[in-house]
Amino acid sequence: MGTEKIKENRRKFFKSSVALLGGTLLYSLLKPFELIAQNKEGAVKEDKANDTLWGMGVDIETCIGCGKCAEACKVENNVPKEPFYFRTWVEQYTVKNNGKVKIESPNGGIGGLKQSVPDKDIFKSFMVPKLCNHCTNAPCVQACPVGATFISPDGVVLVDATYCIGCSYCIQACPYGARFMNPVTKVADKCTFCYHRITKGLKPACVEVCPTNARIFGNLRDRKSNLVKFLQKKQTEVLKPHLNTHPKVFYNGLSSEVK
Repeated sequence: MGTEKIKENRRKFFKSSVALLGGTLLYSLLKPFELIAQNKEGAVKEDKANDTLWGMGVDIETCIGCGKCAEACKVENNVPKEPFYFRTWVEQYTVKNNGKVKIESPNGGIGGLKQSVPDKDIFKSFMVPKLCNHCTNAPCVQACPVGATFISPDGVVLVDATYCIGCSYCIQACPYGARFMNPVTKVADKCTFCYHRITKGLKPACVEVCPTNARIFGNLRDRKSNLVKFLQKKQTEVLKPHLNTHPKVFYNGLSSEVK
């Protein structure tokens, strides 16, 4: 065997050994996190017999932008008082006659949204409540390196604060801007459909206070639920359907300007 061939074989052996060693070390470091993630996923997969799958409908045609939903959510879920932090909020979309779109949401809509564009310049205007979409294929769940973000057996995307390491990967992965880092708890925070309420037979706080019933909550697997009836009667859509996240929040009257 020639000298060059021997050197080449040595180089290959050295590279493969380093790769194997690095892989072993990485595996040993990530194994605890992997087990946590598997436990979360397993709980969901074992629940195929569960007869509850929570979802929400939003009727844009009846939303008046009063902001009571955002206010009730802050109080119910102890969301930090600083105006920047919201689990749910309301955006006002104003399409001008020149085709430009103005999107406003001062204080998340709390206190009511007021039109800042003169009537003569408005082509159309409408309100759009926003919140976590509780996706079936949730990017946040996939991005979490420790399994802190997971999907409950009844379809709600939750965050286990005891596992969250505050890396913010899930916040960056969410295409709906529905997550934030809680400045008090130092963990990822978001809408939970008021999980502590719905598991006791109560409605989410935002749904309960809505004066026009613009938010409809219910079991997607119950044909008699108000949510299923809403979906049957209305032409509903989801936000950013091209992402294939399969949200469980459905909008009626969703305009193409909504992002």
